[in-house]
Amino acid sequence: MPFVFSGRTAVITGAASGIGRALALALADQGMKLVLADLDLATVEGLAEEIERQGGRTLASRTDVSDPEDVERLAELADKEFGGTDLLCNNAGIMTADRYRPVWEFTLAEWKAMIDVNLMGVVNGLRSFVPRMLAQRTAGHLLNTASAAGLITGAISVPYSVSKHGVVRISEGLFAALRKRRAPIGVTVLCPGLVRTAIYAASGNQPEDGAEGFVFDETTAEPEEIARIALQAISQHRLYALTTTAFDKAIEARATAILARRNPDL
Repeated sequence: MPFVFSGRTAVITGAASGIGRALALALADQGMKLVLADLDLATVEGLAEEIERQGGRTLASRTDVSDPEDVERLAELADKEFGGTDLLCNNAGIMTADRYRPVWEFTLAEWKAMIDVNLMGVVNGLRSFVPRMLAQRTAGHLLNTASAAGLITGAISVPYSVSKHGVVRISEGLFAALRKRRAPIGVTVLCPGLVRTAIYAASGNQPEDGAEGFVFDETTAEPEEIARIALQAISQHRLYALTTTAFDKAIEARATAILARRNPDL
C-alpha cells in the first residue's frame, strides 16, 4: 500500500532552505503536521508561519543535528506535541568551500564538520527516532538525504562525498534490518544531482578553468522537483531515489571497474 501522508507527522531537519524547505511545503500540501528543525531558527520559524497561514500545523525547533542531545530533544518534542513521528527526513547537510582541492589539502576541521553534520546527523536521527517509530507499531518512513556524490568516485569534494557514501550505506543497512524484523517502516535514500540551493553557491564551489566538476547548467534541478521525486519514492516505499540520469554513466563505470578488478576510468 502507498505511504499515507495526510493527517500524520513529519520531522524535517535542515528545513530552513533548499531541499528541506521544499520538502516542508510539499508535505504540508499533503496534509502532514510538521516539526521543522534547523540551526537557523528565525528562518525556519518564518517557514512555519507561512505554512500555518495556509492552514497547516507546524512547530519550529533550533536543532544541531551533530549534537545527539539536541536530536533527542527534537524527538521528544514531536512525541509531546504531535504524539509521535511517522516520517523522519534526515535532510540537514553542509558542504566544504573550494571542493576542487586534492584530498590531502582539506583540514581536519573540514573533515570533522562533514562527518559530524552529514553523516553523524543521520546516525543521531536514527538512534533517537527509530526506536520510537518501532514502538508506535504503525506504518512509517525514513528519508535520508545523501547525494549522487555518494554513488560515484573521483578527485573532487572528497570529505563531502565520503559523508554521503556513508549515508547511502547506512540507509541500505537500515532497510535490510527493518525488513528482517518485518517492521512497517520504509526507507528511502535521496541522491540528488546538482540542485539550485544555497549550500552549493555559498561554498564558493565554481571550478577554475579546466577543473573537473559541475556548475549550474541545464541538468540543475530546482528543490521543488527534488521534493516531488522524494515524495513519490516514499509513497512507493522505494529505497533509492535518484533525481537525474546525468550521473548514470559514472555510477555504472565505478561498479564495472570494481567487478572487473581494475582501476576506474575517471
